[in-house]
Amino acid sequence: MSTMPSHSAVAVGDERLAHEVAGESGSLKRTLKLRHLVFIGLAYMAPLAVFDMFGIVADVTSGHVPLAYLVVMIAVLFTAFSYSRMVRFFPIAGSAYTYAKEAINAHLGFLVGWVATLDYLLLPMINAILSAIYMTAVIPGVPFWVWVLLTVAICTVLNLVGVKLAASMNVILVSIQLVVAVVFVVLTIINIVNGANGAEFTARPFISSDVQGAAIAAGAAILALSFLGFDAVSTLAEEAEKPERDIPRAIFIIIAVAGAFFITVTYVMQTLFPDVTQLADIVGASPEIAKYIGGAAFQAIFVGGYMMAVLGCGITQQMSAARLLYAMGRDGALPRRLFGTVNPRTGVPVVNVLIVALVALTALFVDLDQAASMINFGAFIAFTFVNLSVIFVFFRFLKRRTAGAWVTFVAVPAVGVAINVWLWLSLDSISMIIGGIWLALGIVYLLVKTRGLRAPAPDLTGPINISMYE
Repeated sequence: MSTMPSHSAVAVGDERLAHEVAGESGSLKRTLKLRHLVFIGLAYMAPLAVFDMFGIVADVTSGHVPLAYLVVMIAVLFTAFSYSRMVRFFPIAGSAYTYAKEAINAHLGFLVGWVATLDYLLLPMINAILSAIYMTAVIPGVPFWVWVLLTVAICTVLNLVGVKLAASMNVILVSIQLVVAVVFVVLTIINIVNGANGAEFTARPFISSDVQGAAIAAGAAILALSFLGFDAVSTLAEEAEKPERDIPRAIFIIIAVAGAFFITVTYVMQTLFPDVTQLADIVGASPEIAKYIGGAAFQAIFVGGYMMAVLGCGITQQMSAARLLYAMGRDGALPRRLFGTVNPRTGVPVVNVLIVALVALTALFVDLDQAASMINFGAFIAFTFVNLSVIFVFFRFLKRRTAGAWVTFVAVPAVGVAINVWLWLSLDSISMIIGGIWLALGIVYLLVKTRGLRAPAPDLTGPINISMYE
């Protein structure tokens, strides 16, 4: 589970989408303040997402989930700094695609956008997988596939009728998740203090004699999924009242709050269960731990709060992916007749919503760790090119190359590139193969669309004037 927004078109397929992106002006309204952006990012990431991958990563890192979170948080901070640089130059929607297209090369930018599309398309799938895992933990008699189908069906129906109500419930959904998570942490601490499972507070979840760099990198590569919300916020540049100021601020606030939260929660969980192999189900470790610390009643509350987040996230994930496909269809990157239309009454890109639903049903055939790695394949490539874009901006557009500019536009992004490439190479082989196939399809499509790169690459944003920043 990892997503969600507020009253923005990236997250909401209500009537405004029809009027703002399909209407006469074809423009989005600047209505989002800093607080909206922060809640959008936090809800998109979903606070309860911290429980999603705990068991898997604890097993991969031999009991060092908080350390893996710290590593990926540092990586994300470097990339976030680059996002904050780029949004000041290009305060429009498009994110990594826009930055790579404008700063490096239009054809390359299209491929970055193509690969990043994989994230959006697969997020509803992982949401359905997690829904099934948690509900099976509480009601084991119901088959896994039933929960997958129900989750996808509910999110699809709500998207088709419009999700204005869900958007207005954004803050409430985040608040409920935070309350459930806080209660979980308090109960876990009480169990540790009482010596449950022989636990005691130590620094072992962060550092011990058996820490292995490769294992930590592999764990961090999986956990990057938890931080994808800040990237989603960058796509709202055309809907923020003051994008150059508020989006960079929102990005760092989101990462700081989420990072501290993720590390704290996983620290107490790892302290109580330093060896997750003693649990009956590593993949479903979190609901099992919830039952251990608070009994069946708290487990039901925990899973109930989680399912509220799942539905809120699923609605947003599906609409975000559908909106991305709509944008690509509207501007000719994908077949316009199929992808570039919306329902005139609801403002919902119906065909795109159904396509995303079909992709989400692959949850019936994919494991959780494989799904997370496949999503992060595109994320790390996008993050890498955001950092590279800053470096290209420095050499292509900046006229005043001070010492400070060399640090902020070259040195810091270069570190971000190195970290993201390192984490990308740590993904499992299946994810690399599937991601590579998706990239190859994008290359073939681009070559056909541009007649062997002789024609311009499909343009999603239109021309940009950067002279004011030189």
